[in-house]
Order: sequence, then structure tokens, then C-alpha cells
Amino acid sequence: MIRSLFFAILTVIGYSSVFSVSLQAADRHAGYYYPEPVYREIYKARAKQIATSNRKTRIAFVTSITQQSMQREFAPTAAIFAKGSDAEKLIIVGLEDGRLDTIYRARAIFANMTAGARTLPVFQELGVEDVFTFFDLAALMGFTQITITNGRNFTHQVILQ
Repeated sequence: MIRSLFFAILTVIGYSSVFSVSLQAADRHAGYYYPEPVYREIYKARAKQIATSNRKTRIAFVTSITQQSMQREFAPTAAIFAKGSDAEKLIIVGLEDGRLDTIYRARAIFANMTAGARTLPVFQELGVEDVFTFFDLAALMGFTQITITNGRNFTHQVILQ
């Protein structure tokens, strides 16, 4: 029994290592826009991509957020952009040292983004404003990956499924 459990654990570790390597190999933006991810997680979205979402709508979404942050009275604390052949990868890069340097701060940013997303008409019309998260909004729009980084030595990546 212990031997079976040991081999089961080795099998799981082996599969997770292969999965991590395949994720790293597929991420051509690591090392250019952000350091290799320190943390990776998979989020099983409760939302399905809406039929009208495409490269153009994802870029418009990112452009809108960028314009809003540029219109504030203070300099933006992060840059947000979309990459990938279909603009399916959302990237958030912190622009100030010491602000976005832990997994907890990254999760706090995502919590703030969830609070903002829950005020959107699309969530209210669907009646999911108390259930869906920012990750679900990203999945609705057709994003498949969200990467958040301090641009120096911390990167957290969320794979949306």
C-alpha cells in the first residue's frame, strides 16, 4: 500500500513537472515583458467566452483601462496590455518598486479588480455580480492567461480554463 502511494505521488509530481515545463515553453513573453513566473495557478472559469469577444474587443478593453489610468491626477502604478496572436494574454506590470512584490499583493490587486468588475452592467444583467470574479470577466472576454508582475523579480501567472 505504501509502495503504491509512493508511486502515485511520484506520478503526480512527474505530471506536474511536465505540465510546468510545457507552460514555460509555451510562454514566449517570459524574459521579455516579465521574469519567469514564480507562481502559476489554473483557474477554472465559471464563465464561457461570449460569442462577440475577439482580438479587437480584448484590445479595446485594455485600451479603455489604460486611458482611464492615464487620466488620473497621479501617474499610473501599473501598465496593462494584451499580447499573443489573438491578444489572449493579459499582462499587468507594476511600475513602482515595492508595491507588487508578493503573491498576497497580487491577489489583493485581483480582489480590487473583482470589485470593479462586479459593478459592470454585464455582470448585473447576468445576475452574477456576487459570484463571478475578475478572472471570470477575463474568460468571458476570451483571455486565456493573466500575468501580473512587479517587473523585477516577482511574477504570478493565472491560466484560465
